[in-house]
Amino acid sequence: LTISIGRVVDDSIVVVENIKRHLGLGEDKKTAILVGVKEVATAITASTVTTIAVFLPLALVGDITGELFRPFALTTAIALAASLFVSLTIVPVLSYWFLRAPKGAHAQNADARPQSIEEESARPTRLQRGYLPVIRWTLRRPVATLLLALLVLVGTGALATGLKTNFIGDSGQNTLTVTQSLENGASLEALDTAASAVEDALRDVDGIETVQASIGRDGGSIQQVFGGGSDITYSITTNPDVDQTQLQADVRDAVESLDGVGELSVQAAGGGFASSDIEVDITAANQGDLNEAAQTVLDAVRELDVTAEARSNLSDTQPYLAIQVDRAKAAELGLSEVAVGGIVTQAMFPASVGSVVIDERNLSIYLPNASAPTTVQELRDFAIPTAAGPVPLSDLASVEQAEGPATITTIRGTRSATVTITPGTDDVGTASRVVQAEIDGLELPDSASASLGGVTSQQADAFSQLGLALLAAILIVYVVMVATFKSLRQPLLLLISIPFAATGAIALQLVADIPLGVPSLIGVLMLIGIVVTNAIVLVDLVNQYRERGMRAREAVIEGSSRRLRPILMTAAATIFALLPLGLGLTGSGGFISQPLAIIVIGGLVSSTLLTLVVLPALYYLVEGAKERREDKRAQKVTEAPQAPPAQEAPATV
Repeated sequence: LTISIGRVVDDSIVVVENIKRHLGLGEDKKTAILVGVKEVATAITASTVTTIAVFLPLALVGDITGELFRPFALTTAIALAASLFVSLTIVPVLSYWFLRAPKGAHAQNADARPQSIEEESARPTRLQRGYLPVIRWTLRRPVATLLLALLVLVGTGALATGLKTNFIGDSGQNTLTVTQSLENGASLEALDTAASAVEDALRDVDGIETVQASIGRDGGSIQQVFGGGSDITYSITTNPDVDQTQLQADVRDAVESLDGVGELSVQAAGGGFASSDIEVDITAANQGDLNEAAQTVLDAVRELDVTAEARSNLSDTQPYLAIQVDRAKAAELGLSEVAVGGIVTQAMFPASVGSVVIDERNLSIYLPNASAPTTVQELRDFAIPTAAGPVPLSDLASVEQAEGPATITTIRGTRSATVTITPGTDDVGTASRVVQAEIDGLELPDSASASLGGVTSQQADAFSQLGLALLAAILIVYVVMVATFKSLRQPLLLLISIPFAATGAIALQLVADIPLGVPSLIGVLMLIGIVVTNAIVLVDLVNQYRERGMRAREAVIEGSSRRLRPILMTAAATIFALLPLGLGLTGSGGFISQPLAIIVIGGLVSSTLLTLVVLPALYYLVEGAKERREDKRAQKVTEAPQAPPAQEAPATV
């Protein structure tokens, strides 16, 4: 709704401005309103329908992008439809009640209305007096004007190469998470000591308000039962007014200088729908190749300039006792591998002997084994009952302490690992390309392969879908304009406004140093509908003048000058309504609205200025071609020498 504020008044601006113009011509109020609304009704209807229609392709966009922006599109469409209804019904009534004829305008009856364009053009405004020399110059040199416009588009393409790209960007939340990992098996006292050093360092960072430390893992987790739990998590709340990206860098610098505190990683709290982390998905046929490939990738990406930090999910290991049963020896003593495993399990863990109901609560009963082995050697010496009598476990199996992965993941049945990279820049697109180039140059085991995922994959999918949505939106706009102008050629002329919108959008995006992401592309989608509206309003009046008998050049000059004020007013209304969003005054919610507003503001500025100059020249070049050919033929006929009258031949007999 905030983004729509500037656009919903556009239709009413055009209606009121045209009514005021007719009142200034001396028409009585009722006639001025009826004629004024009738002249612009088709144009504003077409322009509003066009703006609404560009959101239709969003219904086909999936994943997070569609979920985020479908409600936005629906809300904007409903608001614009309501604004069109109001401008054609309520605004004329209010105009009848409150508008007055400008000073110097004398009321006339309907028959005394100006009957020619020349009568209407007798009194150009100050704004028109500044614009008319420009439009006349471009119409005298339409080819040169279009060549200059083409140079502007070439420059726009060069500017686009300097754009940063990301997916959705920083969510703007003022929370951070720091994770500290120590060696497995560390005591609670050792964890507490290590945590104190990190807490002191975090509290000394400017901008941090609170630090909450959680030592160990949840008591119900599998790690707590089988050992481990040597993690400390710090939940940090920061000052919302500081630069969150810079604060993350300060926190990393503060904790990296600490010694003897294990491994530390810093992450912004996720917004619940997107992350800026680049993930490298690694698959291999066996665990050995997987470990080697993951370590190779991790070592390589850690050295990159675009990497703030990198971590592998294989770094988390879990100590365990590996018992490898010798099946042949076990079979000689009448045992199977499963039977040996069951005996060891029963000895190591409490035995479930049933349950009891106390105060309507069902409680399980376990009996601990007081003689359960507590060391590796005791487990090796543990007696296993066999047909030949008790024998030590070491006679039937090897017992060794080993380290294994804390988690095991597979992709379609193949062991996989993930190396997660937190970029040290907001230009995720460039960071992804650098990481991809580094991975392409690595020598991995034969059975291993690596591919980019995470935000890189999400960004590529979103950009691809929105690119198709933009093409579909342009096609829809063209179809709507064909129905409006009943021409296949004129709508193509109006589409010239769209590429010129990219000039200002890209330039302002670079000035603001905001990456091009999904919100920016939604802004481009919205911009397609907005910029074409100015062109529709202008060309519609030019066509009306030509229907009233004006030649193409004069119709373009008069139509452009008459539509100058409403075009500038509607553009200014939209731009100033979006300024608070563009300046980031919306707080933490600006991570979506600010890029969108920047795109619309920049695109609207450039497209409005260039539409008022380039579109008339292009219209005259194309639509006035027939008239210019007729003028040349007429001139040739006029300049052709008159043939002498033929003499009569003498009669013959």
